[in-house]
Amino acid sequence: MSDTQNSLSVRVELPREDAVLLTVEGDLDSATAVALQRHLTEQLRLGRRHFLLDIAGVPFMDSSGMNIILRVYKEVRDCAGGVYVISPTPAVRRILDLTGVSLTVPMLDSVDEALAAAS
Repeated sequence: MSDTQNSLSVRVELPREDAVLLTVEGDLDSATAVALQRHLTEQLRLGRRHFLLDIAGVPFMDSSGMNIILRVYKEVRDCAGGVYVISPTPAVRRILDLTGVSLTVPMLDSVDEALAAAS
């Protein structure tokens, strides 16, 4: 399944029954964040507990993207789940570091690392 809206693409894959991999490409900002939020909400509804967000293809993220990451983190932490950000670009990583998001949500280099962390 994929979605494209205002230059944001979200590909959804299920590497495990309890985990979802969302590969996001394009700018993640107030104009495009609704597409990612829709996918996350659907996967929460389906009972997924581990969210792997591959954002290697996201050159820009504003507070809308950070808020979505933190919102899903808060949703799953009560059910022993987790959110794992995979391969942020240097510019996006800098924003996540400066805002403290990377202190709360693990930043990992690969899908395999995120799956291992979600075990």
